[in-house]
Amino acid sequence: MLRIHCPVCGVRDETEFTYGGDATVKRPDMAEADPQVWVDYVFMRDNPRGPHSEYWHHVAACRQWLVVERDTLTHDIGSVRLAREAAL
Repeated sequence: MLRIHCPVCGVRDETEFTYGGDATVKRPDMAEADPQVWVDYVFMRDNPRGPHSEYWHHVAACRQWLVVERDTLTHDIGSVRLAREAAL
């Protein structure tokens, strides 16, 4: 089990969180009319190996969105910050 250090609540079990996806993917402009751009955004994702930025939602407590730096090989967590304060 992962133990995630929430900046608001402290260290908590991963069961209090839900995974929110890749924090490095940038959403296309809403005016983008090319359907392939949206298909790529929604469905075409890398499967990174090693350190990676991910969104996690602390649903069982403070309800904050976090950006978690997690190694996908070892599951070691390097850092956690509030998503609203993260400069990606």
